[in-house]
Amino acid sequence: MINPFISKEKHWFALYTKPRHEYKALEQIRNLTAEVYLPTIIVEKRWSDRKKKVEEPLFKNYLFVLADEYGRINCLKSPSIIKTVCFNGKPSIIPDWQIENLKKILTEKPEVFVSNKIEVGQRVKILDGPFRDVIGVVTEFREGEKHLAVSIDLLKRSVLVRLPDSSMLKIIEN
Repeated sequence: MINPFISKEKHWFALYTKPRHEYKALEQIRNLTAEVYLPTIIVEKRWSDRKKKVEEPLFKNYLFVLADEYGRINCLKSPSIIKTVCFNGKPSIIPDWQIENLKKILTEKPEVFVSNKIEVGQRVKILDGPFRDVIGVVTEFREGEKHLAVSIDLLKRSVLVRLPDSSMLKIIEN
């Protein structure tokens, strides 16, 4: 029997995968017809005899799914999925704007760094260029460059992108 109290509204959820099962989980969830997003980056791997650029998940052991509560529960039946990321015992909902910002930044294939903690700083919105309308936090790492951190709060991760000093930024009040 369908529970009338369970929301049919779709939200983004972070799913935790088995180690190195991100791509398997992606295919399993796609087969369930749920919208799934696995952010990836290109990294250079070095072996003793060669170097090669390979695509790998931006966040190890995580992918994101847009689903209602029934869809989220259905995704948990996938063999490669361990659990939904939760806070205080409830599935954590990721705001749409955070996923959209992440998609927009990764579309441009920038030089990307992942920080394991959210940087403390001023929230800004980029006003021009390929990252126009992306909202994030600015931190200074080197003279002449700004780094914009787009945070996925519940994962305690930030994606950092180098921006030139000439980037037009608007300060957003918290």
